[in-house]
Amino acid sequence: MSRASRRQFLQQATALGVGLYVSGVRSATAETSPNEKLNIGIIGAAGRGGENLNGVAGENIVAICDVDQRMAGPAWERFPQAARYSDFRKMLDEQQLDAVVVSTPDHMHAVCSVLAMRRGLHCYCEKPLARTVGEARLITQTAREYHVVTQLGTQIHAGSNYRRVVEIVQSGAIGAVREAHVWVGKGWGGTSWPIARHEPPAELDWEQWLGPAPYRPYHPAYLPREWRRWWDFGGGTLSDMGCHYMDLVFWALNLRYPTSCRAEGPPPHPQTAPSGVKVVWEFPPGDSTPPVSLTWTDGDLAQNIHDGHEFKGAGVYFVGDRGSLFADYGSYKLFPEEQFADFKPPEPTIPDSIGHHAEWIDACKTGGPTTCDFDYSGPLSETVLLGTVAYRLGRPIEWDAIELTATNAPDAATIIHQPYRKGWEL
Repeated sequence: MSRASRRQFLQQATALGVGLYVSGVRSATAETSPNEKLNIGIIGAAGRGGENLNGVAGENIVAICDVDQRMAGPAWERFPQAARYSDFRKMLDEQQLDAVVVSTPDHMHAVCSVLAMRRGLHCYCEKPLARTVGEARLITQTAREYHVVTQLGTQIHAGSNYRRVVEIVQSGAIGAVREAHVWVGKGWGGTSWPIARHEPPAELDWEQWLGPAPYRPYHPAYLPREWRRWWDFGGGTLSDMGCHYMDLVFWALNLRYPTSCRAEGPPPHPQTAPSGVKVVWEFPPGDSTPPVSLTWTDGDLAQNIHDGHEFKGAGVYFVGDRGSLFADYGSYKLFPEEQFADFKPPEPTIPDSIGHHAEWIDACKTGGPTTCDFDYSGPLSETVLLGTVAYRLGRPIEWDAIELTATNAPDAATIIHQPYRKGWEL
């Protein structure tokens, strides 16, 4: 499948019968006044959930679900009129909602989002879209089937710097881009499962926290955010940060699905993510663009020196045939510096965002678009998660995105699609 513009890809997908979706709305939304407030259910109220709650606080917060009463306390006090739940399924059954905001650990994203969308509810979901590649595809297909407005929680996508970088790259200022590098210095590497047994606190609904993940005894090492270290719950640094930084590369280069993926790092551990990993995806050429090689590094393998330039923190480095461009969340720089000393960026063509959450709210009411709908962020999430598959498998993958299959590695299927605990199947 050739890399193409989003419109061209959707035309191809329609011809092939691929289940992909451009943001739409359920029919009731077309009758909703832009001034009418949405009835929103919150699933996960602390941490990122608290930030997302702030982003939609101007709407009607009808219900707030969190498995940990200690973490949910501030949100419940702030919205005393909201119904309180620890089981999101009861909330979906009992409340009259228009939309949900999902801010749970990764292993709960799919069950929360899919069950909500199957009820016709619009969905805002934190990144990555899911814990597994298969789940990410299911979420994308469900959004298409039920015609709901969606948005992935890649909040930096709404920033002006990303827009200016996309415009510069797409203007051809650095020439054709065949290579891009992304790195993040943090490391969510873990250890084996804790051995000691602990009783969960009375305020924590451990059964609901586990959800579809295999059962294991509670241990305080998992909460509130260390769960990212274990494969059953998350995918380490790559899953945590990949959608934020790789988003810029996907956007600027019109990427969709890779054709291959390889990874290296410490020997794969059956239970936990690595302290550092390097992943390389190869993308096919587009109609007028070359193939692209995208490299990710993180943790103690993070590579922050490119073409002799050392960069602090995390970032993205585009390599074009007439120059290079470094970018992070808030800035960019062109190289060689002397060549671009008098560079004038192109006139802005991408409108400023009204706000990442505001985009979604407005689209729910009016039927307008969002910039990180699941049609765009689904393939982005799948690509990120494919990196964890290649690493855990321990060998390169030849990827068939249409069939969601590693053609040279049938055993990858057990990582692409992982079983759910009984009673949590989708």
